Amino acid sequence: MAAAAAVLLDYGSGLTFFQDSWEFLMQRRDPSVATLLDPHNEHIVLLPVLISQGSLRLFGMDSQTPELVLLVALLLVTTGLVFVYAQRRLGPWPALFAAALLLFLGPAWQDMLWPFQVGFIGSAMFGLAMLLALENDDERWDLAACGFLALSIAFSSLGIAFAVACAVDVLQRRRGRGLRRAYVFGLPLLLYAGWYAGWGHEADNSLTAHHVLVSPRYVWEGLTASLDSLLALGTISDEVVGRSKWGAPLLIALLALAAYRGFRRGFFAGLWPAVAAAATFWFLAAFNQGPGREPYSSRYIYIGGFFALLIAVNLLQGVKLNRWALLAAAAATVTIAGFNLVPLREGRDFFDEQTVLTRSDLAAIEIADRTVEPAFRLSPEAAGTLFLNEIEAGEYLQAVDEYGSPAYSPAALAAAPEEGRVHADLVLANALPLTIETGSSDPPPRGECVRLGGSASAPLALRPGVTTIELGPGAAGRIRLRRFAEREYPLDSGAIQPGSTTRLYIPRDRLQRPWRLLVEPAQGTRVCRG
Repeated sequence: MAAAAAVLLDYGSGLTFFQDSWEFLMQRRDPSVATLLDPHNEHIVLLPVLISQGSLRLFGMDSQTPELVLLVALLLVTTGLVFVYAQRRLGPWPALFAAALLLFLGPAWQDMLWPFQVGFIGSAMFGLAMLLALENDDERWDLAACGFLALSIAFSSLGIAFAVACAVDVLQRRRGRGLRRAYVFGLPLLLYAGWYAGWGHEADNSLTAHHVLVSPRYVWEGLTASLDSLLALGTISDEVVGRSKWGAPLLIALLALAAYRGFRRGFFAGLWPAVAAAATFWFLAAFNQGPGREPYSSRYIYIGGFFALLIAVNLLQGVKLNRWALLAAAAATVTIAGFNLVPLREGRDFFDEQTVLTRSDLAAIEIADRTVEPAFRLSPEAAGTLFLNEIEAGEYLQAVDEYGSPAYSPAALAAAPEEGRVHADLVLANALPLTIETGSSDPPPRGECVRLGGSASAPLALRPGVTTIELGPGAAGRIRLRRFAEREYPLDSGAIQPGSTTRLYIPRDRLQRPWRLLVEPAQGTRVCRG
């Protein structure tokens, strides 16, 4: 656990807020009933919103590190609970191997490095705490289980899967303890029903008859992807885990083991709640499938692997391993954990690229704060990423005034990777905004004029104001601009006819750094800087 914490904190350091996190930061900063209880992608997010608001007020918006530390802490506690759950069934060493597989589940990098996923992890942690509490077979622990289940649901709607597991546990013990324990799942579900009636029913969903009909295939693919990832047999590509050929035979082998175990010895009671929770999770995901919700998506891999482990340890309950089997299992666990660090690192690289773009784009908005429209949004073409659509300039600048800035400073932006500087120039041109008008008239020039000669010319420094560019006779030309970029000119006017006059207007902002103008070809061109 200490080693995993060191890896996760190291990989997560230096990253900034991503995608859905901005919805919380921009639109849920005030602790009103609506911000706390409005659904997010069909989920109840009461506790994640409270965590986000608390972090914002205590630590500001400069860094997501406080939320990362909390995510890592929840991951460690969840792993500890998995160890306890497995130890009760298999003993300490197999329990250690099971916990280690979850602890280093690199293909689930979205859940392990993105603090927004505290919702899924919190639900899993308190859901498993609920199952362990029920196993104590004590009325006081039943009360604790009820509280744990309520917290699981308050983290995300993944808690519904654990409510089903709780109902299965209560019903299968009804002969010995009666149905008076139904409150353990009944009260949390009643609270969820109240939330759904008041707020949750307003959320968009993707439930269709087609999705219901194809749900078995979706569930099968999710289970095979989880097994692939748990045993380091899958690969990663961008945001999703690539599918290998091993998951299907592994799942078939697991089902065969279940059939054999049930035929020879019967099933232990703990298996059915785990199966019920896994089935509920995967079928609900299948009913709401869509772009970004593929069964092999990275953010589903952790929960899929988590449930696979719970089912596996129940199927293997009572199996005794000799010393050689334990040594082989230990070697396999270490090897799998090592291989799974590779997709974890690749996930870190993806988040690092997004961090560069996010900090660069937001720096451009802050530089243009004098003239940018409050409703200005970051288009994917200018921003270089699809994941900043929750940000509106006016809301963002207000949040910066209150809680600090996650963006690059101008000096840091000038030293940022080239991709970030290129997109900062594009965002800045749209946010200020720069305007270019081309016509055929030839107005008298004003200010300092420079005549360019030859087919190419060194770039000219431009200050705020109007610049007139009179393109000479010959071939069609192009006007190119940059400010922070070094190797390319992100702003391109497109083809401009010879003999035309172009007016370029650059609004004043809070930096002295000039824009750089390049005219191609420059033969016979006159540039007048006003």
